[in-house]
Amino acid sequence: MNDRDRLDQARRILAELGVTVDQLRADHRPAPAMPTVAEYLPRVQDAAGPGAQRTYGTYWQRMARRWGDRRLDDIRATDVEALQRAVATKAVPRRNGRGGRHAGEHAIAAARAFYSRAIADGLIPAGSSPAHQVAKPRRLPSPRRALTTHELSEINAVARTSGNDTALDALLLRLHTETACRRGGALALRLRDVDVQQGLLRLREKGETLRWQPITLDLATHLIEHADLRGARSPDDALLRYRDGRPLTSRRYDHLWTRIGGRLPWVAAQGVSTHWLRHTTLTWVERNFGYGIARAYAGHTDKTGPATTTYIKADLQAVATALAALTGQPHPLATSMDQLGFQAR
Repeated sequence: MNDRDRLDQARRILAELGVTVDQLRADHRPAPAMPTVAEYLPRVQDAAGPGAQRTYGTYWQRMARRWGDRRLDDIRATDVEALQRAVATKAVPRRNGRGGRHAGEHAIAAARAFYSRAIADGLIPAGSSPAHQVAKPRRLPSPRRALTTHELSEINAVARTSGNDTALDALLLRLHTETACRRGGALALRLRDVDVQQGLLRLREKGETLRWQPITLDLATHLIEHADLRGARSPDDALLRYRDGRPLTSRRYDHLWTRIGGRLPWVAAQGVSTHWLRHTTLTWVERNFGYGIARAYAGHTDKTGPATTTYIKADLQAVATALAALTGQPHPLATSMDQLGFQAR
């Protein structure tokens, strides 16, 4: 048998086995070199979205400092546990802190996100992630609750009578009370996100969600006036601004609640924050208009929870109706309760 006959015979055998020559070549290619944590981190950061960058960025950098020169497959579960303990111990004390518990939880989540990407890239086998072998700390019940009418009045009174920019602080409290939006959603607002005619505000919040939220025409007008007086001109200019025209940052919220807590001891003692306003508004909407409308008011789009949440949906008109009842001001999109076909509880 000559070489050509042997080659033809080998091809027939491969064909019977369902194997191609290219597959044989691929099977014999050398495995890629295992990168170190520091070498692989830039690829993880490039693939991460803005939300993941904000949440995990600090912890990824700590991983790089602790394990930078070690290969991905050299990290063990005990290393991740040690990182968690170190992060929790060094967490910056906050008014609503839990002794670093949340920081430790975020450290594990960041390590899991890092190793999930390594598995997806084929660098380590599925099930071999050291981060996924470490349990997250059990999340404690949130101390947040709905504020009473009296408590909310006290907070607004302090905001309007103290500080170096009472107009801004009063506007912020009203914005969050009407919309129940998160702090990040407010900071992301642009001039073009306000629809004065329809009384709508376009919110960009966590999970890269985008939605239109009804607001009173009065608030819409005040937001546009605020932006105009403080130098917003282009549609993409930041809506909320300091008196000198700079776009608002999260520091304003921190200073606001520190100041309010200094004048209202119960605010400082309970760690009241902007998110408590969200609880307050959504609790009122749920009690008076039901779970479906409260869920839409909150902008919740998650699919977790009971199967019935798939069918419990509310449209923009129902949310506008709840807003009108909450504020006592008419809204162009609001529908009467009779037209909605049910009665508020």
